[in-house]
Amino acid sequence: MEQDLSNSTFTMTDAFATNRTDWEPDTTVATNRQGYMDIDAVQRVLNRSRASVYRYANTDPNRLNMEYDPKRLNPELRQNRDEPLKFDPNEVARFARDVLGIKQVLIEKREPTENTTHAILKEILVELQQIRQLLEDQRS
Repeated sequence: MEQDLSNSTFTMTDAFATNRTDWEPDTTVATNRQGYMDIDAVQRVLNRSRASVYRYANTDPNRLNMEYDPKRLNPELRQNRDEPLKFDPNEVARFARDVLGIKQVLIEKREPTENTTHAILKEILVELQQIRQLLEDQRS
C-alpha cells in the first residue's frame, strides 16, 4: 500500500550536535506532494551550502540518471534534464548517517496542521459524499 506523503514535513535530528551553537538540532522541512525534498530542503537539513549539496549529489552533466552510489547523495530518477533534483527523505538520512557521519539521524513524518483551507476542503468532501449518496439512492 502506497503511503500518502503529500504536504508532509520531515524532521532530521542529530543528537550529538546539540552542543553546537551554529547548528539547529531539530530541522524541519516540508516535502513536495510526492514526498520528496528539493535542494533547498536538503541544504537546510544537512546544514551545508547549496554548492556542497550539488557536490554531494550523484549527478553527471553527460548522463541523465546515474547508477546508485553509496558514497553519494542519490537523487530520484528524472525524465529530462530540466527537472529539478529531488531526494527521498530516507536517502538524505542515509547519506547524513553513512557518509557525513551524523549520528542518530531521525526522519519522522508529521501530518500537516489543520488550517482553514483544510477544514473547508473537509466540509466540501462531506457535502460531495452526501450528494453522491442522494444520487445513488435516486437511481435505485
